Amino acid sequence: MNSAVVSADQMRAAEEAAFARGLTAESLMDEAAAGIARAIAKFFPRPGRCLVFAGKGNNAGDSFAAASLLRAQGWKIDLRLAFSESDMGELARKKLQAFHAGGTAAVPSSPGAFLHTIVLDGLLGLGARPPLREPITSACREINRLRCEENAYVFAIDLPTGLGDDKGKTDDNCVRADCTITIGFAKQGLLVDEAVNFVGRLEVVALRDLRSDEIPIIPGAAAAHLATASVRQFLPRREFNAYKNQFGRVGVVAGSKGFTGAALLCSLGALRAGAGLVELFVPEDIYPIVAAAAAAEVMVKPVSSYGHLLDQPIDVWAVGPGLGRDRATEILAFIEHASRPMVVDADGLNILSQNMAALPRSAGPRLLTPHPGEMKRLFPSQTGSRAEVAQSFCHEYPVTLLLKGSRTIVAEKARPLSYNTTGNPGMATGGMGDVLTGVCAALIAQKLAPYEAARLGAWLCGRAAEIAIFSGAASQESLLPSDLLDHLGAAFQDPWEAG
Repeated sequence: MNSAVVSADQMRAAEEAAFARGLTAESLMDEAAAGIARAIAKFFPRPGRCLVFAGKGNNAGDSFAAASLLRAQGWKIDLRLAFSESDMGELARKKLQAFHAGGTAAVPSSPGAFLHTIVLDGLLGLGARPPLREPITSACREINRLRCEENAYVFAIDLPTGLGDDKGKTDDNCVRADCTITIGFAKQGLLVDEAVNFVGRLEVVALRDLRSDEIPIIPGAAAAHLATASVRQFLPRREFNAYKNQFGRVGVVAGSKGFTGAALLCSLGALRAGAGLVELFVPEDIYPIVAAAAAAEVMVKPVSSYGHLLDQPIDVWAVGPGLGRDRATEILAFIEHASRPMVVDADGLNILSQNMAALPRSAGPRLLTPHPGEMKRLFPSQTGSRAEVAQSFCHEYPVTLLLKGSRTIVAEKARPLSYNTTGNPGMATGGMGDVLTGVCAALIAQKLAPYEAARLGAWLCGRAAEIAIFSGAASQESLLPSDLLDHLGAAFQDPWEAG
């Protein structure tokens, strides 16, 4: 479930190694173009209008070759060339000529067929550094105008034009991509905190002839990767004679007065992610409300003392959503002494932050899922980037950490830092984390280690949000946690690679 994160120099070295084995730049370009076309179909299964902004190097060649494939699928292609054909490199010029020789523009199959517009940013590729110059600057401004004023969805090829190689430094006119389709491996600059609003969603097009074992090692550099493997690698298809106890019993400890919804969402997340049984433990004073509102498949049970839960036959605990802090001492003791794996979120984290000494003493594996505010309470001495904070925290505490955000990070001591790629800004609403907590708990119940459950859980929830929007069921403004629940099944069945 890995795609290496490389520097610009490492990427060039991997390409040179491939060329030394007899591969050609054109063969890699053709493979990249096929991957770009597949990635676009992942988000836009129906053809529309595609504006291709091209420079003069191999990045332009990638865009021309991809445009030829998109046109064959029914897309209407509009080329916007920043340079004349005579100024282009040999390979880019060859792909442009092949595009012109390949056929005529698509025509709508029905009125209104081209209702959506996408932009391919093929202006500059790896190696270009700010500041931008004309005519590239004007082309970038036009791409950003199309995105802002005409709601065009922008795909950047390899990296957004105007983004520096490794440090994520951006030009004032850097392209703001909705999705960056990076070729071969993810580049370091794409993962810098300050670059996220320019990079958008990340999609990796793996090239079979670029080998990770040929990437030179940088001494002292921390290992990092993206999640890029099929869901079925971790959750194989179930045997025909499967039964519920094989898929684990999840115990959800959540809810308080005014926060019953969090408990319900968490329990539904566990159900939708495949747990065999889900039990929801709530305070006695809200039991009638929750029991009446919960899904019929959830077993709701009143709790008089959280200490009594230690004797329950539960395989994985999910603790914290909407829990409140009235019984913090009991909850802290439960987090410390429960021997089964536990996902801790929301008020569970807030309670834990008051006595972090309990964390190293925990009797079982712990997966913590804080958002940035909760992370500050857990680790007030944090400094540096999100990645550095995550690594420092896991070096100090023996846990798995899922640090939520627009580029969710999963960390564990002695394991590579992992970046999630899926999701969209519509997920910035209350309740999304409650669903994620239930999903992660269900995956652990199905025998995944907390590290893998965190990575896959984040990917699945993000992909469910994408499917909800691109299917037309929701917009970024209207997206709800319940939309994730409705589309988790489609995310599990997504035939594409996760990342």
